[in-house]
Amino acid sequence: MTLEVIGAGFGRTGTDSMREALNLLGFGPCHHMFEVTSNPLMKARWRAFMTTGQADWEDLFEGYRSCVDWPAVYYWRELLARYTEARVILTWRDPESWWKSYEATLLKFFQNTEDRESVGFRIIAKTFGSRADDRDYVIGVYEAHIEDVMATVRADRLLVHRLGEGWEPLCAHLGVPVPAEPYPHKNTTADITKRNSPT
Repeated sequence: MTLEVIGAGFGRTGTDSMREALNLLGFGPCHHMFEVTSNPLMKARWRAFMTTGQADWEDLFEGYRSCVDWPAVYYWRELLARYTEARVILTWRDPESWWKSYEATLLKFFQNTEDRESVGFRIIAKTFGSRADDRDYVIGVYEAHIEDVMATVRADRLLVHRLGEGWEPLCAHLGVPVPAEPYPHKNTTADITKRNSPT
């Protein structure tokens, strides 16, 4: 199996909704950070890769037809070069809105986790360095990433999918019919807060 769709958008840009959408459209299973945290084999492979720096993309994405979210998005350039026929989807949301979501979810995880060897912690550290809580710096990294992807990926290969745009642009990009069911709405800030609350 080979990757047919590469997600190039940071986490908190609708990546879990996109994961579900790609699964529904037949481009699944779709790799997402959830796949790393819930699958012991994927967790072990990604942790080993992030320790050694030696990537075996076939192992890291074994069984997946698409990928979105971190950790994959950090390596979008390498994936673009490896999977030359894959379509690219840049999930996007307004930078200020993205920061608020990131601050309330991923940043809290980054600041509070005791597992500094986790893929989630290390990928945020790779992306933002020691300034993961510096609003202006983090937004700058986010905006620079968007500009980089848009300047690098051929227009006929890239879809910029803005939060809330739904099925139509996605299905047109992938050449598949629009489903009858509503576009997914997954993993909101409220969902994450509830999931991480003490029980």
